[in-house]
Parts: sequence; structure tokens; C-alpha cells
Amino acid sequence: MNPGKLRAKAAVTLSKLLAQEGSLASLLKRSDFPADDSSFPLLQEIVFGTCRWYFQLDAILVQLLSKPLKTKDNDVRCLLLIGLYQLHHLRVPDYAVVNETVAATKALKKDWAKGLVNAILRGFLRDSEALVNKSLATSQGEFAHPGWLIENLRSAWPAHWSQILQDNNIRPPMTLRVNTQRIDMNDFLANLQHAGIEAAPGTLATTSVYLASPCPVENIPGFEHGLCSVQDEASQLIPGLLDLRDGLRILDACAAPGGKTCHILESGFEFEELVALDNDSRRLERLQQNLERLQLSATVSVGDAGDTQQWWDGKAFDRILLDAPCSATGIIRRHPDIKLLRRASDIPKLCELQAQLLKSLWACLEPGGLLLYSTCSVLPEENSAILAQFLATQADAKLETIDAQWGVECSIGKQLLPGAGGNDGFYFARLRKLNAKDAVLTAVESQR
Repeated sequence: MNPGKLRAKAAVTLSKLLAQEGSLASLLKRSDFPADDSSFPLLQEIVFGTCRWYFQLDAILVQLLSKPLKTKDNDVRCLLLIGLYQLHHLRVPDYAVVNETVAATKALKKDWAKGLVNAILRGFLRDSEALVNKSLATSQGEFAHPGWLIENLRSAWPAHWSQILQDNNIRPPMTLRVNTQRIDMNDFLANLQHAGIEAAPGTLATTSVYLASPCPVENIPGFEHGLCSVQDEASQLIPGLLDLRDGLRILDACAAPGGKTCHILESGFEFEELVALDNDSRRLERLQQNLERLQLSATVSVGDAGDTQQWWDGKAFDRILLDAPCSATGIIRRHPDIKLLRRASDIPKLCELQAQLLKSLWACLEPGGLLLYSTCSVLPEENSAILAQFLATQADAKLETIDAQWGVECSIGKQLLPGAGGNDGFYFARLRKLNAKDAVLTAVESQR
């Protein structure tokens, strides 16, 4: 792909994101490009980076435009944003950025915009320091996040909100999960060192390894043969929180693409059955591929976890993992398009879904069984508030403490905040289902 067409493609992709026509995952697939196309990494860098710094770049662009562009020319506006991103954040020569971004107007079939793009980008180069400083005058420009999210985090995490926002703008580390049932951690690290890959073990999960620099998975020794997988360290804590043992029947309720399912199966226990459920058949194909690569097996089922009549056979589970659909505000550094796609109005709808899933799945849990609720959100309304509401109305539900040194202790459960060079943001809470007798006793005690 020539440089002009690459930048036009980046602009069109960003324009579709802003129009809510997809996500980076759906709009920017490596498989959609020829295998020998070496330009994809730069395309990915430009689009991801512009999403990451969108609100700051937009604050700069507003100063440079004499009047707003028409809606039908949003692709040109996006082209200007990606040009500003390259000039401000990438080590591409200024002349190359300007020339190729101007050339992209032809690929967009908007030759009229050549002069505008040239003028705007050169205007930034002439007065970049003043323009950037003025963009920092607002919280959206300073933190490069939407205003609603900044205010929500400021309220929820008064001691941490600014650090969360700053860490969201840092490139995420590449983290591996080592299958320690098949290879010793020290041996795996030695293999990486022999391959010239600098790495270090994590501090939270005994299976985690951080790479000093991201690299293609095909370069990682043992990946093809199932010795490791790519997975953030926070989500690698899940098997340890499920109190696993032999003979259990387990449900992973929102399982695709299967990282947590596979990690549970790698724990070394012999389960009666592990059911991996998801309502997206296409994402379940990825789960099945992961199972095959890792030489693992599970009962893979398509169904809506909230509609148990669709898929449940009536046999109760001893353990249920509900990694609930959420705002994904804990993984913005990996998916910066969340800043553009998520709206404040989405949160109440997500909370309603989370509460409904929790209630429906609770009926599938064996008395004495354990349900682990988790999200990759840092918003309390999706986490401790959901659990508080559930515990207040479910007499046979008992909160179990999470005895761990990591994370922030919440009113209910524990929250890991995203950390620079470390884990993503993740929330966990454990609920034990009481038998009928214990539930009555608990209810009596609470009324005294």
C-alpha cells in the first residue's frame, strides 16, 4: 500500500469508528491485508495512536480550522487528525507526513482538500508549542479522554483518577501466560533468553511473563505447541480465585475468545466438565482454535447466558465464572477506540445486563458452589454496586473475601487499576451459594 493510500485508509477507518460503524478489532484486521503487505504495522500505529490521543488532537485541530468541516467531509477531518498525530507523536520526517497526508486527499477523491490539509499541517508546525499548550487548558485535551469518563473517574477514584487516565495513554505491555503444567517457568524464561527475547516474570500471577518489547507470537518459543498464550496478568488471577479442585463441573459463562477457559483447564485438575458458553458463534470459533492449539477440551456451547432455557440442561454447576460484558474502561490502553465508542448512556444499560446475568446464572449454581464475578471495568457502578444490589435481594448469597495483597479493597470485592508496564484494570468478587438452612440462619442474623 503506497503512503498516500495508507493514510487515506487510516482516515476512513477513524471516520467509521466515529460513526459507530465498528471497532478497531473489526475494521482493522491483519487477515484483510495481503500477507506480504509490510505497511500494516504503520497503518495500525497511526489509527491506534490517533484514537489514543484523539481528544487532545481534536482540541488542536479546532484552533487551526477557521470553521468546522461539513459532516460529509468527516474523512477529511480524520485525515487532518492523523496528520497531527504523526507530526506530534511519531518520528516520521515532517516533510514526509505533510506530503503523504496531502497525497491521501486524492485517494479519498477529495482533491479540493489538498490546500486545506497542507495549510493546517504547516500551520501546526509553525506554532506547535502554543497550539499544544492551549489544547491542555481543558481536561479533555490534557488527559485525552472524553469528559464524561474523566468526571466519572474523578468521582469514583479521587486518589487515583489522574493516574488512571495517564496510564490509559501508555502503550500496554505484551504479557504471556505460561502453561506451567507443560513447562517450568525458569525453563520457559531461559528459552526466551536463548531466542533473544527479553522478559521477566509477573508479580501477581505465577504464570505471567512480561516481554520487554512486543513481538509476533510466531517468534515466541513454544507458542505454536501450546506452551504459552497471550493474556494480561490481571485475568490470569481467575483460576486462583475459583477455588478449583478435582471433580468440579464448571461454567465459563461469557467465554469467548477463551483465554480464561483455557487457563482454567491448564490448572492441573481433573474436572467433571467445563462448559464454555458464549452468544457469539464467530468468537467461539477462536475459542475452539485456542483449545486445539493448547491440546485442551471443553464443552463449547452457543447461547445467551441470561436465557438459561436456551442452553442449560438443569444440572447445577459447582463453579461459575461470570466475566460480564462491561464498559471495558480498564483496558483502554489496549483498545483506545473505547474512548470514541463508549458513551455515558451505555453504562446504565450495561449495569442492567450485568444484574440480569448474575440473577439468571445464580439459579444454575449448586448450593455450596462459588460464583466469581469479574469485569475489565474500573467503574464502581458496574462492579461493587451490582454486587451490593444482588446481595441485598438474594438471601442465599454470601460474599467471600479475597485474601490477597494486590488491588484496592472495595466495599465489595477487589479492584485492580491499570498500571504502567503492568496489569490491566480488572474487578473481582466471589459469592458463595448457601444451602437452604444456612440461608435462613443468615437472614435471621441480619435482622437482629
